[in-house]
Amino acid sequence: MEALAHPGRLIFATAIAALGVENLICVHVSQAVFATSSPIVPVIPFVPAIPFLAYLVGFILLATGVSIAFNLRPRFAAFLLGLLFVLCVLVLFVPKAVARPLDLNIRTCLFEEMALGASALTLAGGLRAKPRSFAFGDTLLDKLGSSAPYFFAISSIVFGVTHFLILRFIASLVPAWLPGHLFFAYLTGAAFIAAGVSVATGVLARWGAFWLGVMFLLWFLILHAPRVIVHPKIPAEWSSMLIALAMCGGAWIVAGSERRRVP
Repeated sequence: MEALAHPGRLIFATAIAALGVENLICVHVSQAVFATSSPIVPVIPFVPAIPFLAYLVGFILLATGVSIAFNLRPRFAAFLLGLLFVLCVLVLFVPKAVARPLDLNIRTCLFEEMALGASALTLAGGLRAKPRSFAFGDTLLDKLGSSAPYFFAISSIVFGVTHFLILRFIASLVPAWLPGHLFFAYLTGAAFIAAGVSVATGVLARWGAFWLGVMFLLWFLILHAPRVIVHPKIPAEWSSMLIALAMCGGAWIVAGSERRRVP
């Protein structure tokens, strides 16, 4: 199962870099009308529609994704990426979630960013430090890498609970050619919870994270990619597709990291 860490890393890095490109494109074509359009850029991590900030985040996503993919200081890049997502969770979404605790859309966005941040920090903790690197920083990254999968697990459980709260809507997203739409809605909700509990408890954790990644990969292939083909000019469709791909890579990073977890 450790072999999953490398393809998971490449998939995750590719999705992050693509989100960075999408972010930059959205800022470039939209900044002239930012004052009258949506108050946020429609690309995760959904920063406020301030041109400088949006460009900065886009460049960070692109640079860290490329750095991780091509092994250019990947440990530092993964840490920086994880820090970005954690800051966005704390600054942008926790206040919104506190103000509107029953808003499922805000909750989903919060835990998507938490899961991606946890994936990046898990990756950072799992990568080998250079011989002359800063000892305290390496120790901190090792501890973050050991604890980050638990936050990934919490996110998965929340996704599962949310699925059960909106079963009819989830069923409506299942492609028409697949039978038993409601069955798949129940199945994915249960899979989220089972995988999260598995990773959190360490019981069959590698398998739980592996199959969660497979589920996200299937979503990418049979649900989101076709929707992007049909609606190529809708940023939300691109974002959903790339988030699913990044979550696939993140789940496999977690699966590959399980051998390093502390009891």
